[in-house]
Amino acid sequence: MFMQLTNWLSRHSWVKIILQLMIVLIVYSGIRTWQQRDVINGKAPNIQGYLLDNQNIELDQHLGEPVLVYFWASWCPVCKMTGGSIDSIAKDYQVITIASWSGDAAAVREYLQDNRLTMPVLVDNEGRWAKQYGIKGVPTSFVIDRAGEIQFIESGYTTEVGLRSRLWWLTKKG
Repeated sequence: MFMQLTNWLSRHSWVKIILQLMIVLIVYSGIRTWQQRDVINGKAPNIQGYLLDNQNIELDQHLGEPVLVYFWASWCPVCKMTGGSIDSIAKDYQVITIASWSGDAAAVREYLQDNRLTMPVLVDNEGRWAKQYGIKGVPTSFVIDRAGEIQFIESGYTTEVGLRSRLWWLTKKG
């Protein structure tokens, strides 16, 4: 039976490709589910603190507009790949980035300078905010609506287009 199936699959390579794609999607879905197992939903906890530029930040002061809350780490290669996208989005939308487990303020400033990033950053070296949001891995993005409710959660690599479209949709949604 196994040989018949193998012969049939070798003659129908498109079926083999579809099966491989299905396996990849199942594995990807499993990894995402594991990464987001403890992530919060519903009302976003109010993030409060001082950004690297000493500006006071409070998530609740942005009620009435969508906000992107982006958790990242300086040692994370995926975070480095997405840093430019988050920096670009921060020029057009409200963005709070949280550098978790990345060292002190001086180390985070150096990372930003080395990577030519100007996004607003709250240093969370002890993981206080990450723990409150249930973060197990970085990067993790939360797109929060005007009422302070978490609408979208992404763990791992996320495109700029994907995040911008979610923020745009929440802006137009009213």
